[in-house]
Amino acid sequence: MDITADTPLNELAATRERLRAAWQARKPDYTQRRADLVRLRGVFRSRIDSMDAAIRADFGHRSQHENLLSEAMIVLAELDHALKHLRRWMKPRRAAVGWRFWPASARIVPEPVGVVGILSPWNYPVNLALVPLVSAVAAGNHVYLKPSEHTPRTSQWLRELLSEVFPADRVAVALGGPELGAAFAALPFDHLLFTGSTAVGRKVMAAAAPNLTPVTLELGGKAPAVVCADFDLRKAAARIATGKWFNAGQTCIGVDYVLVDEARGGAFVEAIRDELLARYPGFDTTTDYTRIINDAQYARLRGYVDDARARGTIVVEPLTDTLDAAARERLQRERLFPPTLLAEPPLDSEVMRNEIFGPILPVLTYRTLDDAIERIRSMDRPLALYPFSNDARSIDRIVSGTLAGGVTVNDTLLHFGAHDLPFGGIGPSGIGAIHGRTGFDTFSKLLPVFRQRSFAGSDLLKPPYRGFVDRMVRMLSK
Repeated sequence: MDITADTPLNELAATRERLRAAWQARKPDYTQRRADLVRLRGVFRSRIDSMDAAIRADFGHRSQHENLLSEAMIVLAELDHALKHLRRWMKPRRAAVGWRFWPASARIVPEPVGVVGILSPWNYPVNLALVPLVSAVAAGNHVYLKPSEHTPRTSQWLRELLSEVFPADRVAVALGGPELGAAFAALPFDHLLFTGSTAVGRKVMAAAAPNLTPVTLELGGKAPAVVCADFDLRKAAARIATGKWFNAGQTCIGVDYVLVDEARGGAFVEAIRDELLARYPGFDTTTDYTRIINDAQYARLRGYVDDARARGTIVVEPLTDTLDAAARERLQRERLFPPTLLAEPPLDSEVMRNEIFGPILPVLTYRTLDDAIERIRSMDRPLALYPFSNDARSIDRIVSGTLAGGVTVNDTLLHFGAHDLPFGGIGPSGIGAIHGRTGFDTFSKLLPVFRQRSFAGSDLLKPPYRGFVDRMVRMLSK
């Protein structure tokens, strides 16, 4: 597979213009949108095995089951949801005008905006490229996709997939590195979606600003899990382990740190330890655990652990604490970063000041639930929040006392897969939302249309404002 065929910078603007001109000439109607989504579903299903191979090659190794769950299942479910509801989403929506405008009527008409640019990341390279593409196509737009350079084989796979499904003037794919990504973000799109880090998100927003391009930013942050004193510790540990070590923690809504009631902090660490030993026996040979994407990310994560250890933090590595130096070196060469627990790292440590985006889990304790809420509020608003409690009042206190992009109660990650729930952040964790009808609306102009009748009271509202007209204006103003 050729993974070096980058898109020349001087082709970007011309490609966007071609997409825009084709869209202007023939805006996709219901028949075309549905046909495109049906064809995409069929070709995607036929290429799942090659998708799996491409992703595993890019990561060095990634669990095949995690590929099927997080990439194939999510994309197919999003396609099925859009196909089921597309006709209803496209219908004009009734809107009230109020008695003052009687007998007029109004409606809201979803109209496509034009060409949508999508900058997708490496951690879920198919899901986070195709799910927004499904929404954009369903809304009647043409799409220009720029996938991550850190997963070149998967990016090439995406280009081949989409070229088989769509004509070149309806969906295009640009391949390249940061320089091309910066130029891509500066194109005058009708809407631009970026998924990635907060730092890069700021750059994308700045690049889009001169064109006044509307942006949707799906970013990240430090997503906390709060385990209340009434919740079963082992059940919490099992569900948090899934939310942390799926994809080796390289998940924007993955659990970033845990807050546990003070009396059970040590017991929670032991419960997590047991969970890891049961999930990954023979860790150095397991095929169920994903590698870190590249050497730079591996070094960043190792630096977090080294910094925490230097500050006196207890570091627990239950799956590798019996391995010799040679085995540890081999794991490093393979970028197999072990699940690592940090007990009470200082708040000014690197691991607590930055989004971890890897398999390191800080475990902190709290005295009262108000203390836990205040800890969360002292940090940037996260993309996700995971409260664990059987007490509805405690859940309400946590959810209402903080603000996050999304919440899953008594579990982790699952709100992402619920298509009728909007997915998006707030502040440093993102702007706007996608998925399902929310994604359709994001990539649409919800056009307000006010219709006046042949006879209308407004015909009387004109100077001179005397007599009957004066009385009418005064009545309407009350």
